[in-house]
Amino acid sequence: MKERTKPKKTASILRFFPFTKGLRHKFVLAMVMVIVGVVANYMTPQVIRVTVDSVIGEVPFNLPGVLVRFIESIGGREMLRQHIILCAAVSLLFAVIAGFANYSSRMQLTRACEGTVARLRDRLFGHIQRLPYAWHNSHQTGDIIQRCTQDVELIRAFVSDQLMEVIRTVLLIVVSLALMFTMNVGLALIVSAFIPVVLTLSIVFFVIVGKRFQIADETEGQLTALVQENLTGVRVVRAFGRERYEIDRFNRKNEEFTDYWVDLGKIMSFDWALGDFSAGLQVLVVIAAGVLFVARGNLTAGEFLAFTAYNSMLVWPVRNLGRLLSELSKTSISSARLCEILDAAEEADGPEAGVPEIRGDIVFDHVSFGYPDSSVEVLEDVSFTVKEGTTFGILGATGSGKSTLTYLLDRLYDLPEGQGTITIGGVDIRQIRRDHLRKNIGIVLQEPFLFSKTFRESIADGAGRDDLRTVRHYARIAVIDDAIENFAQGYDTPIGERGVTISGGQKQRVAIARMLMQDTPIKIFDDSLSAVDMETDAKIRRSIQENVHGTTILIAHRIATLMNADQILVLDHGRVAQLGTHEELAHTEGIYQRIYEMQKGQSEEAAE
Repeated sequence: MKERTKPKKTASILRFFPFTKGLRHKFVLAMVMVIVGVVANYMTPQVIRVTVDSVIGEVPFNLPGVLVRFIESIGGREMLRQHIILCAAVSLLFAVIAGFANYSSRMQLTRACEGTVARLRDRLFGHIQRLPYAWHNSHQTGDIIQRCTQDVELIRAFVSDQLMEVIRTVLLIVVSLALMFTMNVGLALIVSAFIPVVLTLSIVFFVIVGKRFQIADETEGQLTALVQENLTGVRVVRAFGRERYEIDRFNRKNEEFTDYWVDLGKIMSFDWALGDFSAGLQVLVVIAAGVLFVARGNLTAGEFLAFTAYNSMLVWPVRNLGRLLSELSKTSISSARLCEILDAAEEADGPEAGVPEIRGDIVFDHVSFGYPDSSVEVLEDVSFTVKEGTTFGILGATGSGKSTLTYLLDRLYDLPEGQGTITIGGVDIRQIRRDHLRKNIGIVLQEPFLFSKTFRESIADGAGRDDLRTVRHYARIAVIDDAIENFAQGYDTPIGERGVTISGGQKQRVAIARMLMQDTPIKIFDDSLSAVDMETDAKIRRSIQENVHGTTILIAHRIATLMNADQILVLDHGRVAQLGTHEELAHTEGIYQRIYEMQKGQSEEAAE
């Protein structure tokens, strides 16, 4: 099982503060409205206290001097007794103010939060686009998707729901205790004694839940990756009758994921139950002590009602603070997982990298290379030259390093210092900006990826033009025009996700047309004719030879595909075994001759 990584201490929610730029005034306004709402909520028990003690009862008004003078100016205690509804109206006014403040806070926070998270998504996607090819190879697609969706959603939920709730909770605790101490110090101390107990329990569970949530979150990423892999390879699953195997594999991972969350639920339920018991015990103790204080004359009836109201209002914030800590624990793990992506180093060009014209000979000079996760070198001291404007063939067994040559030429992997050089027109490719280099090198892979678009959109993808005449021109060169026209909607026919509605050979030819339409000076065909028959292979090669200009590199297993190349390189276990023309290699004892003899009948048939 993949080793689990601990969240970095620097990967806190504060790492996302820069994404709030331009929206911070909305957060501030939301905070102000939260304060207004809290104050308004806490005025209602005060209205009840004054009404019971000083309007209905005979206790002097315990209010600021301004309010006392105002009450006296409108008729004093007698007027309020005759119009007791005014007290209810004041209470209702505070409720309206609290409701409006809560609404305004929520609206401002929503706008600010959604804008912040939208920027985070944009940054994540843009950053992932610029990460090295090696990074993508070492991370599961499903796990990346899970981080960019579920983990981002947890960040959004925390900012939109929990963040202001933390502020509200702290305010409620501070204001409640302050008002309680003004009414009765002894009873306020009893309430205060419960707060450290609840907070301590919350912090303990915060630590416990954090560790387990990390495991559960990573397991969810693995589950997402499994689903994505299964859906991507659905044709292979069906072809080999692996439905039951895949279902069992999913069930095992799903059961593991479920068990983690059940364990989490048990812990959190115990935490909440213990907290609820503490909260209930606090209410019971305060009511019992309050009744005793009233009986002894240390507390008025109005103060007791207000005190119990404040205690009830305090119980939930203190209890909720523990739950907010649990949510913060989840958010901190999600933050760490997102920061692992954001902290990954992007592809970077050196300060000397420029945009020279891509032309001239391609030279591999004593190139050796091994992949980062492997101790074995794929290429060993490989040297050859591809003359400008010629066709260069590469032949070799699976794993001999053929595709690695194209990865290095396109800088999908960078050649380490001291491991040789690759130059185009005498310029080291490390001194050419990656985006400029890749725009001038067209590649068609053996298993090309087609987006869920129409034939027309797929062929014109990235070319900057999509007029049907030009699209059909390149489709004819790739010998796919007739096949497309046979579809009911012609070039407007959707080809489905990853081109699932067309055959492998058609998919390869669409990819060839797409690459040719880029009109790059260097074109690489990485075994991209493997899914077509010999006759179509010959037609495509003849069509490309007659209509396409520039430097062409052909990688193939078929001699027929390579025999017309100007030079042919034979690789064997990462080394140059042979180099020459078809005629030279066919008459020289070696790997090429042996393969040629085995395929001779097919090659001669295709050459006719």
